Amino acid sequence: MKLAVVGAAVLWGTAGTAGLLVAGVDPVSLAAARLVIGGLVLAIAAGPAMRSAASRRIGTPPVPLRTGTPPVPLRTGTPPTWFRPGSLAPASLRLGTLLPAAVAVAAYQLCYFAAVSRTGVAIGTVVAIGSGPVFTGLLSWMLDRVPPTRRWAGATAVAITGCAVLTGGGGEARADGILLALLGGLLYAFYAVTAARVISGGASSDAVMGVMFGGAAVVMVPVLLWTGTGWLAEPRGLLTALYLGCATTALAYFLYGRGLRTTPVATAATLALAEPAVAALLGVAVLGERLTLVSVAGLLLLGASLVAVALPERAGRTAGETMPVAR
Repeated sequence: MKLAVVGAAVLWGTAGTAGLLVAGVDPVSLAAARLVIGGLVLAIAAGPAMRSAASRRIGTPPVPLRTGTPPVPLRTGTPPTWFRPGSLAPASLRLGTLLPAAVAVAAYQLCYFAAVSRTGVAIGTVVAIGSGPVFTGLLSWMLDRVPPTRRWAGATAVAITGCAVLTGGGGEARADGILLALLGGLLYAFYAVTAARVISGGASSDAVMGVMFGGAAVVMVPVLLWTGTGWLAEPRGLLTALYLGCATTALAYFLYGRGLRTTPVATAATLALAEPAVAALLGVAVLGERLTLVSVAGLLLLGASLVAVALPERAGRTAGETMPVAR
């Protein structure tokens, strides 16, 4: 399901170009509207899965429907989570775990924009998005004892370098801005690893994303009201917000959740670095921007590293395990 993760990254990469369709709108207001709309759509769409998960007792083990069948791992590349073929769905939603992750989803947006306001879009984007896979790999290693492979570590380092070269210099490297961007990367890693752990425990990926982003939507409502909603009365503003919410949030995280069913979370985080590459290509194709030779080199580095991460690991090894509008 790595393709689902790449599909999510492609959708995230369209957000910056779509955001340019409305001029003079506070980017924090735009991001808040995106998360409120997308979170609510995702929660409504995941309603049946959420109700089904809520009907089970938390921590109830699977009940075998057939006997005499050996246990098999739920999926590879994760700590052993066992079930027997033919057993009932093994887990319900762990709200005590997912609600802090929902707050982290909302806090990531605020940290990202606070960072770029201090240190510029280029540096803020590279640090926030580039640090995400590193923090994700470290958290996965610490919590799940899933050591990163050398190929993952090397490809991730190359991908971050390519991302930095692609987005260019620009901006002032202020310490407070960089620290906020790093905090954003850590928050992203926290909610990604949390979602992956609950999903690997047998919970529905749709329900997990519905709870996380539905909760984040509620958190962001006051931010949207505080920054102003007048621009949503304009047809172009409303259509842009609907696209950002429905496509680059609801659909993207639906795909991301599906990808986490079989893709180690740090691998997914590295694949999500396709986002700035898509944004750069859209800038050329749609906005008429030009890439310098240095930017092209960064794009090639990024592409090569993503191919390396996407290729299957050799048998017997475990894989280590995301512009102005933040994902």
